Formats: sequence, structure tokens, C-alpha cells
Amino acid sequence: MGGAVTMASGSLGGQGAAQAVPVARVRLQNIDALRGFVMVLMLLDHVRETWFVHYAITDPVDARTIMPAVFLARLIVSLCAPVFVALTGLGVFLYSSNHTKAETTEYLLKRGLLLMAIEVFYLSELYWGITQPTLWLQVIWCIGVCMIVLSVLMRLPRPVLIGLGLVLVCAHNLLDPIRLQAGDPFFPLWAMIHQRDTFALPFGLIVKTTYPVLPWIGVISLGFGIGPWFLSDVLPAERRRRLLLLGIGMLVAFFVLRGLNVYGDKPWFVVADSPLRTAMSFFALTKYPASLLFLLLTLGVGTLLLVAFDAIADSGLVRAISVFGGAPMFFYIFHLTVLRILYHSALAIWGPNYGTTFGVENYGWVVAWYVGLIVPLYIPTAWYSRLKRRRRDITWLKYF
Repeated sequence: MGGAVTMASGSLGGQGAAQAVPVARVRLQNIDALRGFVMVLMLLDHVRETWFVHYAITDPVDARTIMPAVFLARLIVSLCAPVFVALTGLGVFLYSSNHTKAETTEYLLKRGLLLMAIEVFYLSELYWGITQPTLWLQVIWCIGVCMIVLSVLMRLPRPVLIGLGLVLVCAHNLLDPIRLQAGDPFFPLWAMIHQRDTFALPFGLIVKTTYPVLPWIGVISLGFGIGPWFLSDVLPAERRRRLLLLGIGMLVAFFVLRGLNVYGDKPWFVVADSPLRTAMSFFALTKYPASLLFLLLTLGVGTLLLVAFDAIADSGLVRAISVFGGAPMFFYIFHLTVLRILYHSALAIWGPNYGTTFGVENYGWVVAWYVGLIVPLYIPTAWYSRLKRRRRDITWLKYF
């Protein structure tokens, strides 16, 4: 939820948010800054997928074969989805703190359905030029589903909601052995919930369930659950203390569980004569669906980054980064559209230079493109972010 947030005492429980009394209008710039930071990181991975698509990647975290630079970039970019989904839950709580349950439910349903429609009817089509018609149910679809589910779960008592979120995040890997096949009852549903897979639709369409939603429902629920820490009756120092303990706790849990190598993800392994690839194996984590260890590491780091941004909230760096976080949906759609236009323009002008695709010769050019695009993408995003703040009378702007 970009922009200023009207803070209110109380939560959504009890008689609802209608009784919450607004006490201050505060720009939670650290939240926008963290959201903006991960959006900028995400751009790197999308640039790679545009200009380096010819570099065959069977598994982007395969420690034995992947290029170390690509692995490192992928590891860093892994922060994006978990942080964004958790902040979505937090943003919903802040929205609910000065809106009724009915208003919050309406917002979640409309926003969720809109995101799902954008994924299916626009974002998927951006990639049809390089693959067969496929509906990619990716992160925007996933967030949309999670928002719709949260519209129901937010009515639970906060301890129950947090408990449910923890169960979904921590225990969903117990379901990994359940593998359905095409033709099995409920296969498409299970593919969307927990098993990343592909299934066919009429008219030659293919559905790819890139982001099975089950663990992400847990993440958005936990983001909603820590919402009261960000109300005005909690001092900033106390909020930072809680977040610091939470972030450190998640990272300690990650290193302990990963070291034991018994649960939470595929086992890591030693690569003979290669300490680097052994370390890569340790941090090679499953994103689809997001494993317990993947979420512990990324959310732990994200929580500590939130503390850091909170500590320097008045700095120029935070103000600049928060522009991206103030208009995240606009930036997401805009940068993917720009990348597709650039790619297809290059393909039309110079033709394919790697099989049927156009690309750059090494990963250094990917980084160069990434750095070069930040400012050109920043300018329209800043314009749109200012428009959202200035024209609060335009209702539809809050959905983007």
C-alpha cells in the first residue's frame, strides 16, 4: 500500500475497525523503501530473462552447473516475492485499521481479482512472442489469490491467524511427497495450491503454476499478524527491537535447520574441490513452492532490512527508493512492458543471434542494462507515485 497511511489505534478484531480512532497520518517510509528496494532488485532478474534467455538454465539454483554470478544474483533477487507478499499483508492491516471489515473485504476482493486478471490477460501475453500461448500464474496471480483468501482469514482472532500462518509456512513441506499426475482428480487445483506443474486448457492454452499459493497464504497472514507493531501506540524503538529479534530468530532457525539437513528443503551437499559450489549448495533453496528454509532466509533478511530502513527513514536514499515502493504495481507492469518492447524491437532490427532469440554475449551486459534502466524507469514511476498522493479523489488509483 504505497503512500501515506492513516494510523489508528486498535486492530480489526472486536467490533471492527469502525471504532478505531485515527491518531496521526504518518508516512511509513521504511515500508515503502523496503518494498521499493526489492522491486529494484527484481528488475535485475527480469533483465536477465530478457537479454540472457539464450543462456540455458535448467535450474537457476543448481550448485553443480549454474554460473556463480547468475546464482548470486538469483539468491539476492529471491528477497523480492517473500518481502513483497509479507508487506502486502502488513499493508492490508494498516488499511483495515481505519476501515471497516466490509470496506477492507471489498478492497481485498476487488484488488485480488484485478491482480489475477492482469496476470492472465496482460502479463502472460507479454511472453507469447518467445513461447507457445501460456498462462503464467506467477507472483501477481499469487498475491491476488492470497488477498482474496486473506479477506476471509482476517476475521480470525489474531493469535489464530498467526498460528495458521506459521503452520502453512513451517509445515507445508510435509505435503511434498504428494504428487498428482495429469488426469488425476483435483490435479489442476493441487498444481495451483502446492505442486508447481503444467496443465492444458482448451484452444491450445497451457497453464503454468509458477507460484503455488499455499505457503504464500501463510506469509501474507503473518504479515497481517505483525501489523499492530506498526500502530502509533508502539514506539519506533520498540518496533525496531521486535523486528530485530524476529529477523535474527528467523536467520538462526535457518542456519540450524539447514545445517541439520533434515527438513525444510532439498538436502545440500559437498562439491568435491569446490568450496564455492559447496556454499552455493547450502544456499540453493526451493522457491516453487517456497520452502520453509527459503522463507526463513529471505524473510529474515527482509525483516532486518526493514529495521535498517526504519533507522535511516529521513535519508535521501530511503526517500528515493520509496518512490518505487509507492507505486509498486505501476512499476511492475511498466518495467515488464518496457523490457518486452525493447526485446522485440532488438529482435526485429537485428534478428536472432542465439538460435531463435536475441541476447547479449555475457552476464556483464545484463548488469549494464540493469543499471542503465533504473533512472529511465524511476522518472515515470515517480510521476505516478506523486499522482497517487495528489489525487486521492481518483478511487481506481489505489488499486495500482
